[in-house]
Amino acid sequence: MTDHPIWTPTDNRIQTARITHYHNWLQTQDHHPGDTWQSLHQWSTDNPAAFWESIWQYFDVRGQYQARRVLENGDRMPGATWFGGAYLNFAENLLRGEPDRVALIEQREDGRGRQLTYGELREASARLAGALQEHGIGKGDRVAAFITNGLEAVIGMLATARLGAVWSSCSPDFGFQGVLERFGQIQPRALIAVNGYQYNGKPIDTRERVQQLASALPELALEVRINNQPDYPWEPAESAMDWAEALQSEPAAGFTPVAFNDPLYILYSSGTTGAPKCIIHGVGGTLLQHLKELGLHTDVGQDDVVFYYTTTGWMMWNWLVSTLALGATAVLYDGSPMAPTTDVLWNLAEEHGITIFGASAKYYAACEKNGLKPRETHGLDPLKALLSTGSPLAHESFDYIYRDVKPDVCLSSISGGTDIVSCFALGNPTLPVYRGELQCLGLGMDVAIYNESGEAVTEEKGELVCRAPFPSMPVGFWNDPDGERFQKAYFSRFANTWAHGDFGEIREHPATDTTPAQQGVIIHGRADAVLNPGGVRIGTAEIYRQVEKLDEVLESIAVGQQWGDDQRVVLFVRLREDTELSGALAERIRTTLRENTTPRHVPARIVQVPDIPRTLSGKIVELAVRQVIHGETVRNREALANPEALTYFEGLPALQE
Repeated sequence: MTDHPIWTPTDNRIQTARITHYHNWLQTQDHHPGDTWQSLHQWSTDNPAAFWESIWQYFDVRGQYQARRVLENGDRMPGATWFGGAYLNFAENLLRGEPDRVALIEQREDGRGRQLTYGELREASARLAGALQEHGIGKGDRVAAFITNGLEAVIGMLATARLGAVWSSCSPDFGFQGVLERFGQIQPRALIAVNGYQYNGKPIDTRERVQQLASALPELALEVRINNQPDYPWEPAESAMDWAEALQSEPAAGFTPVAFNDPLYILYSSGTTGAPKCIIHGVGGTLLQHLKELGLHTDVGQDDVVFYYTTTGWMMWNWLVSTLALGATAVLYDGSPMAPTTDVLWNLAEEHGITIFGASAKYYAACEKNGLKPRETHGLDPLKALLSTGSPLAHESFDYIYRDVKPDVCLSSISGGTDIVSCFALGNPTLPVYRGELQCLGLGMDVAIYNESGEAVTEEKGELVCRAPFPSMPVGFWNDPDGERFQKAYFSRFANTWAHGDFGEIREHPATDTTPAQQGVIIHGRADAVLNPGGVRIGTAEIYRQVEKLDEVLESIAVGQQWGDDQRVVLFVRLREDTELSGALAERIRTTLRENTTPRHVPARIVQVPDIPRTLSGKIVELAVRQVIHGETVRNREALANPEALTYFEGLPALQE
């Protein structure tokens, strides 16, 4: 760890950033946020009603609200109410861009590319909304989409939001049972689905799953079919409408106004510990939070071209689409991030002049392992920000990006989740970047790290919490009328405090002659995956960072195994092809951990496995592996992208001695 930044913004970058403009604008509105970033953040958490009202005003949200009701019951969590009596429409606020400006760029692994302007997007979403309306679908009804990350997904979401209906999407790599466990709970009135997709050079037929799904959803009034793979023609069905036919419908008139906390999205927890939780996110809270995060923390404006590698089953898709509210161009990619060539996403960045590029931490690590050096091979002059999430970004990946991707770029590791459809900690174009750290806490988010006694600490590891309400807190869970499951999920650990489930640390950087005071954040992994050998709490990310520095190691996963009256650390490694875990390599792993962490981090057992189980959004699942090695049942294997990988962890002789 170092107290010296690895990137510092220029004075020009600071002065031209939207967050600087916002900070100055506040001074003209009789607010007193001070002159520094730290004072601005403190003001935003000390004055939540004034702060969130300022976001509505600064970004000129279309809709109406009553100033006296911006925040009611602000001392309750849950129980606080935001913008009571307000009304707005999410789609209306995303479709304000200039008609001739490009809104969406789609690129697929198979080479197909398409674009839509804001004017075309308004027209298409109005016509699809008309088709939904003709089938009786309106405010509060659920529209489910089994769909790839392309133009149709965004059109579908906007059409749904126009009507005040509720959008819920899954990517088509979900198996039938996995998607039914999600959509079956919310009983959608409409299903939008693709007939197939291509991934890693392989075309995949989804028609049978779609047919099964449609048959298992009794409330369906309409099925809209997308011909995504020409080689897989649809069988005729009485209740089905072709996508092209739907877009010939009479356009829906206007935008249905809805209440601030009316549902917009239903997202799903990973479901690795039981049936997925159906998390309801409200219209206004999602919009305000995304405007703040994208507009202020990420510096998105109408001249930006924004890309995030995601599927429609991950909240980063919802986050990416909200760039439309700022008049930007969103780039949608469907396919493998490493096919047809390992540099396909960097080709995309160069071709379309991407200014803000996002991917998972694992993607950047894979780029380095594959020897990619985009700085030498691609024209990335427009690129001003790189984003990373999904898991902690390794310190070495910070080095890689500044060395081999671009030296003058704001690298923002961000962290939040599906639970809040947004972030607790993220970037800031006016602050330095410190190796291994997220730049700052989100404005308006009263985030702290609690130790086991529930005391806020800095420079110590503990559980990430939020101590005050925020607008993008979920409206609740579907089919949880008394809120019991919602309460248990987030508020049972600490009273009146949101416990997010991340194990992290806040680091203090005092002001110097050249850098401002700053609180950086380190995420050490999930709290439920924390290792506890000898009573010492260890974040798994600390181990992964060291182990995956070794060229032979592609990926690793660490769990705690109960052994006698203690816990011992077991490390599983996936190695490069044709590489075996020799005694010498195992010793190098142990030595690397011992020299760079502590003796407690050194695993008692190291085992080679051919694959590591992960969720459909690419996150490794320590809990499932821990259950397998203890002979426990892993529920809901359908939540995993590769459930067959769990078999590699069963009955291992190395764990019996």
